Amino acid sequence: MSLLQNRKQRKLLFSAGLSWMFDAMDVGMISFVVAALAKEWSLGPEKIGYLTSINSVGMAVGAAAAGILADRFGRKSVLLWTLLIFSVASGLSAFAAGYAVLCVLRFIAGFGLGGELPVASTLVSESMPVQERGRAVVLLESFWALGWILSALIAYFVIPDYGWRIAFAIGAVPALYALYLRKAIDDSPKFAEIKKAPPVPLKARVAAVWSAEYRRSTIMLWILWFTVVFSYYGMFLWLPTVMVLKGFSLVKSFEYVLIMTLAQLPGYFTAAYFIEKFGRKFVLVIYLLLTAVSAAWFGNSSTEGMLMAAGICLSFFNLGAWGGMYAYTPELYPTTIRSTGAGLATSFGRIGGIIAPTLVGVMVGNSVGIGSIFMIFFGTIVVGALAVLFLGKETKGLELQ
Repeated sequence: MSLLQNRKQRKLLFSAGLSWMFDAMDVGMISFVVAALAKEWSLGPEKIGYLTSINSVGMAVGAAAAGILADRFGRKSVLLWTLLIFSVASGLSAFAAGYAVLCVLRFIAGFGLGGELPVASTLVSESMPVQERGRAVVLLESFWALGWILSALIAYFVIPDYGWRIAFAIGAVPALYALYLRKAIDDSPKFAEIKKAPPVPLKARVAAVWSAEYRRSTIMLWILWFTVVFSYYGMFLWLPTVMVLKGFSLVKSFEYVLIMTLAQLPGYFTAAYFIEKFGRKFVLVIYLLLTAVSAAWFGNSSTEGMLMAAGICLSFFNLGAWGGMYAYTPELYPTTIRSTGAGLATSFGRIGGIIAPTLVGVMVGNSVGIGSIFMIFFGTIVVGALAVLFLGKETKGLELQ
């Protein structure tokens, strides 16, 4: 039976997907807000870089903490708490009086955001039949594109007329959705099984992630997550600002980024199709290599048409790879350490999200060309693709341990 025909699985996918959408809306909002804040608060490239990086610091801490807690207290309860944390912090960001306060609130919001993602993907992965598992998680990830589209629409229609504070206030809406989720979803059947056994201590779970049996997969995942997150946050959080640097107005930049964001959806849907047809490694390696080519093309585009075409390809392949990565990660560990393993890999990856925006800010501040900056992302993404190719194992069709 297809997951879209099974009512309970469909409900879980859409319920978790909407929480994922709100997550993406908040991350996307930051990229548009900083472009407006740069003008209103006269922020230089370095300060913009620090603000976007502090969000990723919170995400790194949140991913590790939530992953560890979800193996102890369940996927559902941790998902709800992380959703509440980030939506309340986002709402409070609307009242930030200065740069320092906004940085603190973005750290807290990042903590909730970073925690929610690996827990939601683990919950969906554990709740789906083996032949639909990969596709379900990629479809879950596709809600990320909807969140970015929503943030781009808010940026286009709300920020120019009503200001960035209203955009952050809208980010408080998911708090109400968390109350609905309490009754709408159940914990995964696999977690319910291990709940009957005595809990595995934290030290033993972390040691198991690095044991001989899982070490190769852990090294591969940490490289993959770092390279993908580094390149994504370096490129996409700077997209509106890069467009402004290339001579477009703020409103025109938002318009172009919205068009590029729409290309994420077919990227996800094609990855969802290929992941069960050709496997996880195929999707990750091919989509990552094509992302690398698109990054080099985007950074060195000189005309408006080339910039748009490269940006669309970048969105299409990069987000398809993200879907494959989220589907692949939980499949490499057994249920007792699955959320811990996924959370630690995600957390390490977020370090890339901390470094990249700051690095881009410093390089832009020192007049380094956009073409040179995007060649760094080209090289980084190729390293991620090679790690999967040589260290990864195929999990298509395998039952979760």
